[in-house]
Amino acid sequence: MFGTLSYKKQKSVIIFSFLLVPVALLLLFTYYPAAKLVWFSFTDWDGYSPEKPWVGFDNYREVFSNPDIFGVFTHNFAYFVMGIIQNIVAIYFAVLLNGKLRGRYAFRLLLFLPYIMNGVAVAFMFGYVFDTTQGSLNLLMQSLGLAKLGETSWLGTPGLVNYSLASTGLWRFMGYNMVIYIAALQAIPRDIYEAATIDGANAWQSFWRITLPNMKPVIQLNLFLTVTGALEVFDLPFVLTKGGPAGASQTYVQRVVETAFAFNHYGLASAMSIVLLFFVIIVVGLQQFVLSRGGKGK
Repeated sequence: MFGTLSYKKQKSVIIFSFLLVPVALLLLFTYYPAAKLVWFSFTDWDGYSPEKPWVGFDNYREVFSNPDIFGVFTHNFAYFVMGIIQNIVAIYFAVLLNGKLRGRYAFRLLLFLPYIMNGVAVAFMFGYVFDTTQGSLNLLMQSLGLAKLGETSWLGTPGLVNYSLASTGLWRFMGYNMVIYIAALQAIPRDIYEAATIDGANAWQSFWRITLPNMKPVIQLNLFLTVTGALEVFDLPFVLTKGGPAGASQTYVQRVVETAFAFNHYGLASAMSIVLLFFVIIVVGLQQFVLSRGGKGK
């Protein structure tokens, strides 16, 4: 078969053959469902009826005009704040454990272990930590003499519940980010630090002028994951609070799932999903623009 073809054509056929299966799977399981989701967003489908009444942009108007839908994005802000703190802590431990510290491999393992734990198991575990009466966090506060804090309802106070849930994500994902930052640190040539030391640079100057600029691509990647993760949180509030108290911890993805499977408004839920997609693209685009502009200005 290949004997009658030129080398260039044989190469093209082989490349096409290798790409055929993954591209077909990508079209079938990614782009086709995405196209159907866009189409459903313009209908009033209930999820099971063969009729799918066309409503145009009514679902999108509902998303933006109903504060009960679009307003839940404010609950995701706590996850964004804790995500930024998480990256700062991860960089600190990465720099610390990248040095010649005794037992650094054991510390890396201990900090990374929470990441491999199941998310639902982590949520149940922290349910006991945040328990108002017998929770380990309140018992710790009471043992330290902080009686008022020892009676705090961490998951029952509207202004506190989202930060309590987000702190669980900090504990779970910080080690993962730390490992990525350690890999970035180990890719920086040691000669640069030696030259900086000879020129009289101290540890802080080396970190600010050498370490951070060389880690910028990895920091951008982790910030991208942080932003998308903060906007798409679902498992922690779903398991621990079910969106309570009084909807104070309900995230946007929870509202999408509730709209689709509890109220059978699949058309509206599809529109909410498309809005979330564009919101993620806009936020990440702004983030990349700011970070790239900051890099060009230096």
